[in-house]
Amino acid sequence: MRSLNVISALLGYPERELVEARVALIDAVRADTHLPQPLYDKLVRFIDRLSKTDLLDAQENYVALFDRGRSLSLLLFEHVHGESRDRGQAMVDLMAIYEREGFQINVRELPDYLPLFLEFLAQRPESEARKWLADVAHILVLLEERLRQRDSDYAVLFESLLGLAGIEIEQEREELRDKVAAEARDDTPEALDQVWEEEMVRFTENSAQECGDGVIAQRRRELDQVRPLHLQGAQPVCSETAGSF
Repeated sequence: MRSLNVISALLGYPERELVEARVALIDAVRADTHLPQPLYDKLVRFIDRLSKTDLLDAQENYVALFDRGRSLSLLLFEHVHGESRDRGQAMVDLMAIYEREGFQINVRELPDYLPLFLEFLAQRPESEARKWLADVAHILVLLEERLRQRDSDYAVLFESLLGLAGIEIEQEREELRDKVAAEARDDTPEALDQVWEEEMVRFTENSAQECGDGVIAQRRRELDQVRPLHLQGAQPVCSETAGSF
């Protein structure tokens, strides 16, 4: 499903190379017969709008959405495990799957970073990719609804992923609408100040919880070395593994 590569690129930080790749991105979407026509049209319109947006404005909008607060984090496990110790183990497990399948990582990102995860799925057989998307559908639909309620065009990317998964999620959308509307925004200056103060307390107290994040911290240090990981292996992903989300 070539659209997975396109959506992966569109979910990354906007760079000039991405904007200049407008025609190639649209051609890749057009070549993917798995995407329903209505979603194809929406995705093309998103690409067109992004390519016509001033680059600095696009970058500022991206940072405001995905880098302020955790509610729109593109780290999948943050929505499942938060900062618990389970998150570190989940990332270790996901890295083991990447390694087993020969998926090479050469960027400074954690394994549960959604654009990276989509690149992995784009290399998998169609049925397997759909299953993985279905397994994270509860995260995708939540992010889609939060983006919709912020009137963000990025919502269409998550709608497209759910369409590629081939599952019915209208009921979930209905259930989430009021819940998301009642959520306190975590990207306001006041909310960000509170998070900063809480992080400072954790740092100065060197709490036991901080030790629970050791796997994540170690992984970040490894990724900061910008050392490509050459992973090998070619065994199929077991269905129960995907369910770990």
